Amino acid sequence: MLAGLGVVAFSLTFPATAWGLESFGPWSLVALRSVLAALIAGSVLLAARVPLPDRRHWAGLAVVGGGVVVGFPLLTTLALQTSTTSHAAVVVGLLPLTTAVLGSLRTGERPSRTFWTAALAGAAVVIAFTVQQSGGALASGDLYLFGALLVCAAGYTEGGRLARSMPGWHVIGWALVLCLPLAVAGSLVALPLEPVHLNAHGVLGLVWVAAGSTFLGLYVWYRGMAEIGVARASQLQLAQPLLTLVWSFLLLGEEMSAAAPVAAVAVLVCIAATQRAGRGAARESRRIRS
Repeated sequence: MLAGLGVVAFSLTFPATAWGLESFGPWSLVALRSVLAALIAGSVLLAARVPLPDRRHWAGLAVVGGGVVVGFPLLTTLALQTSTTSHAAVVVGLLPLTTAVLGSLRTGERPSRTFWTAALAGAAVVIAFTVQQSGGALASGDLYLFGALLVCAAGYTEGGRLARSMPGWHVIGWALVLCLPLAVAGSLVALPLEPVHLNAHGVLGLVWVAAGSTFLGLYVWYRGMAEIGVARASQLQLAQPLLTLVWSFLLLGEEMSAAAPVAAVAVLVCIAATQRAGRGAARESRRIRS
């Protein structure tokens, strides 16, 4: 349930970011988002009297912060200046697969041939969709999105590893606090340079991406991941692109091209195949050992 709530929160991130961009520039929005989320996280950690993490955990927390607190929000916000949220949702639908790939490299696991076949098929669908939507060539927004996939997957992978030795919600809480000085500095630099035009959508978008996506979403996501494991949690995240397409239609009135839902479903099928192959390999490994 906790991990599922995290997926719902994440699925609203792109529509909320689009709203936030109505009032703030991309750099200001990301910096303010991180500041607000870090203040919330710091207050919760302080109220719960959570001790400082061990020194050996700080490097991993820096990877989490750089990936899911700074890198992913910044790159996706820059992408949404030229890409629709429905388009971005399909591209980011490859995130569970990217996380699985980086996770295998980080842990030394050896997925089966079926896993990699499905993984390559999913990557081909995403690349074909982005090229078709951009008139035959990758646009700058797509480059931002693919970069966001890599840094977020690295943050998820390292966060999942840390969640084995410390409570999952502590992981994102301390990662947010660690990024607070950088976020404050970014706000002080960006706000005077980017015009601010406050409206209801902009304020609601900022509040949601800070409190909903960055803190609450990651809070329940890492807690849920600590309880059920990274692999099972990642399967729940397969629903995120389709949920984002629905929110984009309902909240932003975006018209979805016929290719967008088809590509989203195709990506989900490919990623689901990788998860099934992974479960089969795990069962076979247990059978051989027994």
